[in-house]
Formats: sequence, structure tokens, C-alpha cells
Amino acid sequence: MPLHAPYGDRPASAIYHLLFADDLSAFAPHAGAAPAPWQQLLFAPDADAAAIRALACDAAQESRVRALAFGWLREHGEAVPAKELLGVIVEVPLEDGLDTLAAYADGAVRYLNHSGAMTIFDSALPALAPHVQPVLVAAQAIVDRIGPWDQPRLPPPAAGRIRLSFVVSDGLCFGEGPAGALAADGLAGPLIRDATALLQAVVAIAAPGKDTAR
Repeated sequence: MPLHAPYGDRPASAIYHLLFADDLSAFAPHAGAAPAPWQQLLFAPDADAAAIRALACDAAQESRVRALAFGWLREHGEAVPAKELLGVIVEVPLEDGLDTLAAYADGAVRYLNHSGAMTIFDSALPALAPHVQPVLVAAQAIVDRIGPWDQPRLPPPAAGRIRLSFVVSDGLCFGEGPAGALAADGLAGPLIRDATALLQAVVAIAAPGKDTAR
């Protein structure tokens, strides 16, 4: 079960949990399915730290897979580079649910609408690239000034607040505050603005109210 289920028992809650790439067990191979090469590495009984480090540092790999590899290294006492941004998640609670937008260094974008509808682009989309990059740049400016969170991930933010979470090589980081205060903040404001532009681009591409995966 996911750590938190803001979308009830709908599939969106499971997808929400996977956005943060902070729970390796959630990415285990499905029973009866052939594991991907990265799963063979990360779930091997005699896992090879050098091979997992190579996986973590491979910019051609999916960003969430790299985050899982960095997490494995940290949990096994291995040194990792600091402040390498792999993804950013913006959570905005609305009156009837939670809007969640995630963008990753590999260009992937996932949007979970408050209704539970999902729009997923698991590979870089040229039409979104000009919107993803500003989000990552604004997020990196924040990551450079904060450190990783060393406690279990918190439930989604309460009404009237916004949470900005960062998937980083040395652990999950986040910032949170009242929506108006964050929008006016010199660091958080540009990220919220750029994430809003990305969301508008995602909505323009995807059919409203339908799950989209590419």
C-alpha cells in the first residue's frame, strides 16, 4: 500500500507514491514478469555497489531509476554526490482534491488531476521540453540552498498551502508554505510560475478528463 493515498483507492494514489522514488520496494518486479536490468541490479541478493553506482550516475537512465539507485547507495553507507536534481513535484490542494505535477531531469512529466485522472509522459516530449527546463532550473536554485529531509515523507499539504518536493541525489528535499507567501517568494515564486506554465502546456496536449500515457 502507498505511504499516503490522497486519491483514495484509485490507481492515482499508487502513481502518486511512485513520483517521489523514495520507496525501492514499490518498484519491485511484478510476480511472473521478467525484471528490467535495473531491477536485477537493485533487487539482487548480492547487489554490486559499483554497478549500482554506475546506474545512479548514468544520465541516460530514467531519473526515478537513478534516484532509487542513489537511495540504495545511501542506505548501504556509500557516498553519493550532493544536490544533483533528478525531479521536482508540486502539490496544490484544491477544494475537491489534490493537483500534483511532477517533472524530471530526463524530460518525463506526470500530472495527477484532483479528480484522479492522470496524464503521463514517461519520455521527453519536444512540445514540453521548453517548459520542463525552466522548472528544473528554478528547482535547482532552491535545492542549492536546502538539505534533504531525514524523516518519513509527510502527508499531502493542507488546504491553502503548496508543497515543493525535490528528488535529489542525496535524498528527498521539500519546502512548503501558504500559497500566497510561496508565490511571492524570490526562490519559490519562479518555480511556481514555471510549473504553472508547464501544467498549462500539459493540459493543452492531453484530452481533458482522460488518462494519457506516452
